[in-house]
Amino acid sequence: METYKSRASFLGLALSLLAAACETTSGAPPPDVPQDVSVIVDTPPSDVFDASAPDDLGPLLDAPVPGDRADATTDGAPVDATPPAMTPEELVRAQRVYFDRCAGCHGALRAGATGPNLQPSRTLPLGTARLRTTISNGTPGGMPGWVRTGLMTAEEADLMARYIQHPPPTPPPRPMEMIRASWQLNVPVAERPTRPMTTRNWENFFGVILRDAGQVAILDGDTFELVSIVPTGFAVHILRSSTSGRYFYAIGRDGRVTLIDLWTPTPTIDAVVQGCSDARSVEASRFPGYEDRLLIEGCYWPPQYVVFDGATLEPRGMQSILSDAITGEHLDEVRVASIVASRFEPVWAVSLKESGFVALVDYSQPEFPVVSRIPAVRFLHDGGWDHTGRYFMISANASNRVAVVDVRDRRFVTSFTTGLGPHPGRAANWQDPTYGWVNAVAHMGQARLAIYGADPEGSPENAWRVVRNVALPAAGSLFIKTHPNSPWVWIDSPVSTEPNAARRICVYSKARGVIDRCWFASDHGQTVHFEYNRAGTQVWVSVWDRTGELVVYDDRTLAEVTRIRGDWLVTPTGKFNVYNTAHDIY
Repeated sequence: METYKSRASFLGLALSLLAAACETTSGAPPPDVPQDVSVIVDTPPSDVFDASAPDDLGPLLDAPVPGDRADATTDGAPVDATPPAMTPEELVRAQRVYFDRCAGCHGALRAGATGPNLQPSRTLPLGTARLRTTISNGTPGGMPGWVRTGLMTAEEADLMARYIQHPPPTPPPRPMEMIRASWQLNVPVAERPTRPMTTRNWENFFGVILRDAGQVAILDGDTFELVSIVPTGFAVHILRSSTSGRYFYAIGRDGRVTLIDLWTPTPTIDAVVQGCSDARSVEASRFPGYEDRLLIEGCYWPPQYVVFDGATLEPRGMQSILSDAITGEHLDEVRVASIVASRFEPVWAVSLKESGFVALVDYSQPEFPVVSRIPAVRFLHDGGWDHTGRYFMISANASNRVAVVDVRDRRFVTSFTTGLGPHPGRAANWQDPTYGWVNAVAHMGQARLAIYGADPEGSPENAWRVVRNVALPAAGSLFIKTHPNSPWVWIDSPVSTEPNAARRICVYSKARGVIDRCWFASDHGQTVHFEYNRAGTQVWVSVWDRTGELVVYDDRTLAEVTRIRGDWLVTPTGKFNVYNTAHDIY
């Protein structure tokens, strides 16, 4: 849960109970004019937040607020805090809405992580009216105003406000028998081509997630033509490439993994399996000798990971990740937040959100066990490698910190505060003219790009500390991106609560150490997520909307190259270039 200094108002503190960067579809703010921002402050983070403070808002929730159930009285006595009435039909519907909109940030059991705890002990004192208002209008911490942006009806917001005051139901397990029963092999390996059968430059293909359509579009990065649309199931979160780049692995929020073969004349689905009920992460085996052989899926629910054959998705093994937290706290829910594949040895590094451990899974051993459990920071989320591929750097956005793990030596290095709700995606590596190799995070809850040293051998005095704090025009960032051939770092702000800011793009100049310019990519929707072509000469960005667009920019001049439109472009979000994804270029 987020913690704040006393300068924040009580109302803001209480409303922060619902803050989260939950996945959204699109709003349509009115047009605005572009503006430039060139501000940099080379100082350590301010004390607007304190990640080391107690992770608890309990005392604040006891304070009376006019109009809340907690301070209502009957004959001078507090009203009993009992959940509001709901019909069985409403409960079933509410569970679906919660899973679709809220579980990713608040957890299946509502214990909180990226978003705060939403269990009855916290929500009942607030009451339906306050909860409904917060859900409807959003929070500065990154949660959208669901009703204000048209993503929920007022009736659905009221449904959610009542539902989260009831005890959360425990979802069922997903044993290996169910996983095996879900496996579908459409094209056996023996029947697949042994070389690329397409005349296109398939290593420059882009996989584009069409979130609400339940599809992935494959586009030619050379010609910008649509190659194929592949049905993948509910709300794909990311794509990962096999080591060779031949296969895309799509992971949906329903835990469904789809294997897409890019060597066929038209990309095809060769296999499908569902290892989890809810998931966000997959990763291929990348150590020499294991290329394209194995795949791991990490679950949001149940608390487990599953390993599959990399070419067929046949289930090969499953392990529980449930444990107590690094603080000793008992946990009933632990989620796999992100996964990276080491190139030093045959292991996956798996960040475990609630517990705060980074688990190393050895895929050279039978049953694919956890061989090391490294205590780091609680509420780990997204992250990626440093430029050497040795250090795994993970944002812990509910703790306002970045954790650093030395995967080669299997040890925790350090953690440090960056800002409110860091959320960089896989982040970005580049050489700073003053500080050597650096990495960076932008933030959901603070208008800041925090750049930190990431070169413990070449520049040890700057390693693992914030060396530049760059002011941004708005909070609400989810992704930053760069390329070794680029002079820029690209920054979005799709979950900003400021008018029009969700459509803004900013670019940071590596050479000058400032924001060079900001502009609006569209007059509708939210601008989100960047991806380079293979050569690093063009950048693609999504206009996240029911009437979606893909905007392609020249990376040198920042001029618009083309704007891809079509009825098929429904809520485009993440984009993944085959070569860059297979080679961990970020």
